[in-house]
Formats: sequence, C-alpha cells, structure tokens
Amino acid sequence: MRGADRPARGTGKAVAAEMTAKRPKPKLKDVWPEIWTLVRPRRWLLLGSFCLMIVNRACSLVLPASFKPLIDVVFIQKQMHWLPIVVGAVLLATTIQGITSYALTQLLSKAGQRLIAELRRTVQDHVGRLPVAYYDENRTGTLVARIMTDVEGVRNIIGTGIVDFVGGVLTALFAFVYLLRQSVSMTLVTFVIMGVFAFLVQRAFKTIRPIFRERSKINAEVTGRLTESLGGVRVVKGYHAEESEAKVFAGGVERLLQNVISSLTAQSLMTLASTVILGVVGAVVMWMGAHANAAGKLTPGGYFSYVMFLAFMTAPLIQLVNIGTQLTEAMAGLDRTREVLAEATEDAGGDKKIALGPVVGDVRFDQVDFAYVEDKPVLHGISFEAKPGTVTALVGSSGSGKSTIISLVCGFHFAGKGAVLIDDHNLADVRLSSYREQLGVVLQETFLFDGTIRENVLFSRPDASEQAFEEACRIARVDEFAERFAEGYETIVGERGVKLSGGQRQRLSIARAILADPRILILDEATSSLDSESEALIQEGLNYLMRGRTTFVIAHRLSTIRKADQILVIEGGRIVERGNHDELYANAGRYYDLYTRQHGLEKNLFLAPGEGDLVTQ
Repeated sequence: MRGADRPARGTGKAVAAEMTAKRPKPKLKDVWPEIWTLVRPRRWLLLGSFCLMIVNRACSLVLPASFKPLIDVVFIQKQMHWLPIVVGAVLLATTIQGITSYALTQLLSKAGQRLIAELRRTVQDHVGRLPVAYYDENRTGTLVARIMTDVEGVRNIIGTGIVDFVGGVLTALFAFVYLLRQSVSMTLVTFVIMGVFAFLVQRAFKTIRPIFRERSKINAEVTGRLTESLGGVRVVKGYHAEESEAKVFAGGVERLLQNVISSLTAQSLMTLASTVILGVVGAVVMWMGAHANAAGKLTPGGYFSYVMFLAFMTAPLIQLVNIGTQLTEAMAGLDRTREVLAEATEDAGGDKKIALGPVVGDVRFDQVDFAYVEDKPVLHGISFEAKPGTVTALVGSSGSGKSTIISLVCGFHFAGKGAVLIDDHNLADVRLSSYREQLGVVLQETFLFDGTIRENVLFSRPDASEQAFEEACRIARVDEFAERFAEGYETIVGERGVKLSGGQRQRLSIARAILADPRILILDEATSSLDSESEALIQEGLNYLMRGRTTFVIAHRLSTIRKADQILVIEGGRIVERGNHDELYANAGRYYDLYTRQHGLEKNLFLAPGEGDLVTQ
C-alpha cells in the first residue's frame, strides 16, 4: 500500500507512547499466573529436579559437618578408627553431589532452552496474527527484539536459576537448624544481622526491576533502528547519511550504557553491603565463639564446624543477589512478553465470527467513514458496489484515500462508521483467515523473501502441484528469465529480491497471485514501476489474472484503466466522480483533467495513449 494515506510516523509513535503511558505497569503478583502457565507442563520435571536438589544440598553439608568429629575425635582424642568412616562419608557425599549437579544441569538447562524455543514460537505466531494497525505503531526491529530477546531471561524461571534460588534458601535453612543446635545466642545474633541484609536486598530488587524493564525497551528501540538502517542501506548511502545514522545509533547505545551502569551501580551497592555484612558476621562469630570455647561450651571442632556451616548459610544468601538479579531480569522480559500476548488478534473472538465459504466476490461500501487517528478522518461517506467479475479502478491525487479504501477491502483496518460488506457479510464480523484465503494482492512495492524463485511463487499456495506452479510462471512470464539462470527456479533472489530487476520482481508477484487463484484481486499500482517493454510482457498475465474476478485497481497511469467497468475518482476522502472512462471523459470534470494532462504527457514522451490498456473479458 502507498503510505500517503496514512498518518505520519511521528504521529503513530505519539499515539503508541500515549497508549503505553495509559497502560498500567504489570505488578509482580500479576505475573505469577503466567509463570504457572509456563511451569505447569513441566511441573513433574521441576518436582524431580527439586528432589535431586534436596539430595544435592544435603550432601553438600556433609563436608562441613565432618570437621567436628575429625577435629574433636580423630585429631584431639586420637581415635583413628573413625578416620575411614569420616573420609568415606565425605567421598560418598561429594560423589552423589557431583552426579546430582550434572543431572540438574542437563535436565534444567535443556528444559530452559526448550522453553525459550516454545515461547518464541508462541510470541511469533501471536504477533503474526495481530492487526495491521499494531504494526503501524511498532517498529519491525522492536517486534524482533520482543520475539528473540525478551524471552531469553525466562529460561531462569524453568532453568537452573529458580532451582539455585530455592536450593540456596534450603541450604541456608539446613545450616540455620544446625547452627541453632550448636549455639543459640551466636545464631540469633547472626540471624538478626542477616535479616537486615535480606531487607536491603528486597528493597534493591524493587529498584532494579524497573531498570531491567527499561533496558529491554531501549534495547528493542536500538535494535529496531539498526534493523531499519541496515534494511535501507541503499537510501543511507545514496544520501551520504552514514555519519547521521552512526550518531543515532551511538545515542541509543549511550542510553543503553547508562541503563547498564545504573543496574551495575545497584548491584555493586548490594555486593558492598553483602561484603560488609559478611565481615560483621565473621567478627561477631569470632568474638562470641572464643568466649564460648573459653567457657567450655564449644569445642574447637564444634567451632570450626560452626564457621563452615555459617559460610554455607551466608554464601547462598549472597549468591541470591546474582540469582535474584537474573530472575528479576526474567520477570521484566516476561512482563513485556505478556504485554504482546495480551494484544487482541485480528480474529479475536473467532467463535462468534463468520467463517466464509467460497465467496462470490460482491464487495459493497455502505456510507463508510474511517480515521487512522481520532478526530482526523481520512474517508467520508464512501459508498459503492463492486460486482463479481468486474474491475473497479480508484484514481485521484496522492493522499486522497485510495490506499485506505484498499486497506479496508483487505481487512487491514475496519470502518469507523458504516460497513464494508463481502457478499452481504459485514467484514468486521467475518473470520479474516477464511476471507483472506480468497484474496490476492499485487502491490507496487513487491515484497520477496530471501529464498528461491520457487519458494516465493509457492508462498501463496505451498501445496500447489508442479503443473500449477509451472503454469503460473508461464502466464506471468517468469519462466522467460528464470530459465536463463544457471539454477533455474532454485535461484536465490536475495533480500527483498535485490538480485532481480523491478520487472522480474513484479512478474514473480503476479505469478504468486495467479497461483493463489483468488476471488477478489487487488492491483496496487502493479505496473507503475515497469518500463513499457516489461509492462507489455506481463500484460497478458494481468489480463488472465483479472478474468472472472472482482478486481480493484489503483492506477496513476490512467491509460491502463480505460476498460475498467467503473472508475471512482477520490479526492479528500470522498468519491467526487464515478462511471466508466467514456462517461467521465464526456463529463469534462476531475477525471477529464487528470486524463488529458497525462495524455499530453504521454504524447510528449512518445507513448501511444492506449498502450498497456487492461482488457477485461
């Protein structure tokens, strides 16, 4: 579609920003149902992993527990027959710990990666079903970041992150119980100090989470602009804009850097707090432990074992700072993923919508008003009927509303007032997937995928037979240039078909539409980018494609629509004239002015006035 009928990009971004500002930020409690949705299919895997983790953590405590009998019994009391038992217990426990650690990493890391793949498929499938208006308000690169990047951190919810988090808590609890048995007073003092640390960490996480959320947003914006810049490299180089694009990208990278620095500052403060707390706890334990030993309440082995268990309690808590940061980042990514999945798809409420069977092709506009932005109408009271098998041409100056009408026919947007009817069914009540199966579109700016000629033609009907494929290529004259390539139909066309000429790309697009065999056909300036020779080559394909179908043509080259069944002259979002070529020419109105002006231009360019006429049968 031509972009002149649409609001400026800045306007769309402003609307998107306003919508984002109005949307309440999801709270952590709101995310838990989403987490359960992810966890539920894997609950038995997680349950088994937690069991392994309990065994793993219990075995990890055997080593510090062994120091008390080793020092008090073996070293001090010289009872050497306990040595093999102590050493054997340590070796067995560490072996089991190693095996369970390996199993946990294998199970959870792979489960986390499978989750990422599943989420990417889910988000991409959902984004692909969103209305065109959503794409108008969001950059392609932003959507790519949401699909590929935002889900990355979610692996920590199912992966090793959550298990390490819970494992650290359990280890601390096991150690805390042991410490209480050894010395209640020392443990309570230590617990109070660690409680202060836990409070600080909890406050820090509340500060960090918005930072990570903002980082995802900035990263998406930077990725979006970079994607656009690389995709439009010919425009960038053509206007010698490499330096300005580098400055824009550098600005985005700087914003990202400042965000990362903010998060690193917060993490550094937590690390500082944890180090100071650890030092305070160590000093307190030394002081109280020495007095307990002097009073005969704590043996040297008991003190050494106490210190080891204290390390096993504090180390996991300090590790929770890093794990908690990862989980916070995962939550931020899940927030953004959740926002995308909450967007209503085109066929939302599909059970209540009409699934169309084979359509006849009767298209009717009934007093249609439309606005991209509220209070800025683009169409006013548009009414007309395109009967099955006829050609309806839309003409008018740029920005008059032609492409908007075509967008409504395609179901990309819906009427604000009035109705667009397909075989007497309001298109707003129709399941669009059933409608678009019978719709074919040939655009002025042909879009081809970076694949082979065959893949691009078969895009409209992947299950088509070889005979149907070859017939479509023959009618559209694709075979004439494809067979000249060494690899024939398996030739790679490059990104957006960059390795083909404009005429070759357009013929591929027409072959794709022929193969789709649509009932309703849209030709949006389908030949405007072609020279006279290329246009003559594909005219037969266009005439074949239009035969017996309800066809809409947008054309600035008015000589190509002289045989159209009806011509609608659009100005200012209104139909100012309608009729066939002879009627409108005889009226000497707006169409007459447009046609005679182009007719004279064609003569000056040595073109025959009727060259390239569309012939309907």
